[in-house]
Amino acid sequence: MLEPFNPSRSLAALEQDSTVIAVIEMSQSRWLVAAVIPGIERQPLKKIDPDEELLLKLLHRWQNEAGRAGREIKRIVAAYEAGRDGFWLARWLRARGIEAYVIHPTSVAVSREHRRAKTDRLDTELLKRAFLGWLRGEKRHCSMAAIPTLEEEDTRRPNRERVNLVTERTRLINQMKAILVRFGIRTFKPTLRKAEEKLEGLRTAEGTPLPQNTRAEMRRQLARLRVVREQISAIERERLRKLAAAPAEERGPHAMVRLLARVLGVGVETADMLVNEILLAICAIAKRWPATPASPAPQTRVAGEGASGDLHVPAALAFDAA
Repeated sequence: MLEPFNPSRSLAALEQDSTVIAVIEMSQSRWLVAAVIPGIERQPLKKIDPDEELLLKLLHRWQNEAGRAGREIKRIVAAYEAGRDGFWLARWLRARGIEAYVIHPTSVAVSREHRRAKTDRLDTELLKRAFLGWLRGEKRHCSMAAIPTLEEEDTRRPNRERVNLVTERTRLINQMKAILVRFGIRTFKPTLRKAEEKLEGLRTAEGTPLPQNTRAEMRRQLARLRVVREQISAIERERLRKLAAAPAEERGPHAMVRLLARVLGVGVETADMLVNEILLAICAIAKRWPATPASPAPQTRVAGEGASGDLHVPAALAFDAA
């Protein structure tokens, strides 16, 4: 049975005398780990290589130190901010008995001063205070992301890859138009099937053919555009194939996509994005939300990859609204 989960505060009572509390400030080259250890007056701060095994050994070492100080440790909790590393470390620690959480960076209150001091040491202190408040059940300290399974994360990849490819397609088209504008050519459309053939007949505003190097550059740009468009088509075909292969009576993501796609103005692409980026995350938290009249539903944040959250959803909705 899934344990109850509230993103805005912990639902489990905090027994600080029997709990090792750690926060991790993660970077590409080093991890800075700070902790509160029962029975130990000092609050250790340890810089380690980005290695999960070293982190686990460090947490167990602090657990042993608390045991030697006369404290019986029943719980080890650790947290870090969502970012480039995603959720793999939280899943890895949970599989080894460590209670791991991922903090939404935008939910941690920081000083708005223009020239405030910012170091990894200060960031860990800020995270530690916010995490302690969340563990005590106090609201407005920070908010936790619902940690997706590996399968849930993988389900989001096609939609996010397509968004990146569409952005790349737009960049290539704009770049080609900018190249041709420098020669007074404004009518060429790079998206046409016979664009490469029409390229040979282009004339500048002075009536001369395109210079040799520019023409070669345009051919390479058109080749890149062709590859990007093929990859977008491959993703869309695979999505439709999976939807068609799923049983009609199935209850799950595919059924939700099919239902949303029937709404006027909502295509398969938007429906797939809404299901995988929003609805499944809300359902995952709702299943673990304690069913009591006094517990209102939480404000769910989508577990995005970037520090500022996932921008695919509002961008797509704004596009559809237009």
